[in-house]
Amino acid sequence: MTLIKDNIAAIEAQISQACNRSNRKSHEVTLLAVSKTKPNELIEQAYEAGQRDFGESYVQESVEKIAQLSHLSDICWHFIGPIQSNKTRQIAENFSWVHGVDRIKIASRLNDQRSHQDTPLNVCLQINISNENSKSGVLTNDLPELAQFVNNCDNLTLRGLMAIPEKNASSETFDEMQRLFLSLQQTYPQIDTLSMGMSGDMQQAIMSGSTMVRVGTAIFGARDK
Repeated sequence: MTLIKDNIAAIEAQISQACNRSNRKSHEVTLLAVSKTKPNELIEQAYEAGQRDFGESYVQESVEKIAQLSHLSDICWHFIGPIQSNKTRQIAENFSWVHGVDRIKIASRLNDQRSHQDTPLNVCLQINISNENSKSGVLTNDLPELAQFVNNCDNLTLRGLMAIPEKNASSETFDEMQRLFLSLQQTYPQIDTLSMGMSGDMQQAIMSGSTMVRVGTAIFGARDK
């Protein structure tokens, strides 16, 4: 318990330092704990340390965790992995956020499969900002059409953008994401989330306006296979 609590405190201190250098307030940046492959007891320890937002990538594993940890009433689950068409129903039914929407087909399925009785599913559109063939994400030229579609979906709420820049990406790459975010915000004022930055590039991401950073190993230890 102490180790995870200390790890979270150390990361929050790094976030605070990056915010200070950027003339931002630390509360403007949310820590998303990447808990994929991690056992429930470690997630509960993070929860007891005050962590509330958790990111999962594997649908079957995460659905089981969500059910088993349902007693943690104010926990917030984010799906951050690639989205397969045959998994959209489970994502729509179990998560509060999804960060990897990159095409209209997926957005349409999530909208259709989200219950009208639930609050709308919060959506971040994934941008392939480095134009890497190995990564998912909409190309910047196709972003306006996708954003308009999601914004018109009754069961989805367009919250912002997500990106995973390539390793050792230049500061210009991060700044381009910030420009895209601010530009989209002019059209859709409800947008408030730029999900960008992990342990290795968190400082640069925050300097470029990130409002949510994803950290796993630095909280929970090396990932289990």
